[in-house]
Amino acid sequence: MRTMVALQHLQEQGFALVPQLYTLDEIASLLSCIETAPAASPNFRRSQDVFAIRNLLGEIPALVPLLHTVALQALLAELFPAGCHLTKAIYFDKPAQSNWLVAWHQDLMVNVDRRADLPGFGPWTAKADWVAVQPPVAVLENTVTIRLHLDECDASNGALKVVPGSHRHGVVPAETIASHTAAATVCPVPAGSAMLMKPLLLHASNRSTSDRPRRVIHLEFSAVELPAGLAWRERQPLGTRVVA
Repeated sequence: MRTMVALQHLQEQGFALVPQLYTLDEIASLLSCIETAPAASPNFRRSQDVFAIRNLLGEIPALVPLLHTVALQALLAELFPAGCHLTKAIYFDKPAQSNWLVAWHQDLMVNVDRRADLPGFGPWTAKADWVAVQPPVAVLENTVTIRLHLDECDASNGALKVVPGSHRHGVVPAETIASHTAAATVCPVPAGSAMLMKPLLLHASNRSTSDRPRRVIHLEFSAVELPAGLAWRERQPLGTRVVA
């Protein structure tokens, strides 16, 4: 029943909280795995204000079995009854007293293996050997983000602010985003819990004013297969295990 309520809230408001998706022991194992991983790749970005790892499961494959719990599989089975796959994984660490903030935006870009001239796909960006593209809205509407919080998170250490229901407005032009944010709300999340999000949901986060970190594993899932000539760069079959 708890999951059903969360999924209904996700569909109506564009976000939802799933409490205690992982135990504190499971969170400790995930953190240990991340903190002991070699950090030589360019996909590891570290500064005074942020530590981030893109292509997280490609960089740290040992995380896959730790994330691949029965609880996650049960949630994915509810979200995608016909099955799904992971399309993106990122680790974000907003350290204590970080002055890093994220302005209001939607998550419009997906990582793919190459550039292809396909209707409805664009604009494109390329950085080093990474290619990203804004896909048709139908692809974004079929995607769900699971933000696994490894620390307790509230307004003081960078909890997300969201605009409820904004995912129903399609792609919002950048110049009009400010006119949508009056109804914003802050989303505190306990450690081990997950925040579900639709990519088209308007969201942002403030600077941290706390001495507590905000460490998050950001996972995106979809049931969509991209058109011929294009593939998800980070595709992982995390949504296929049968749950006992």
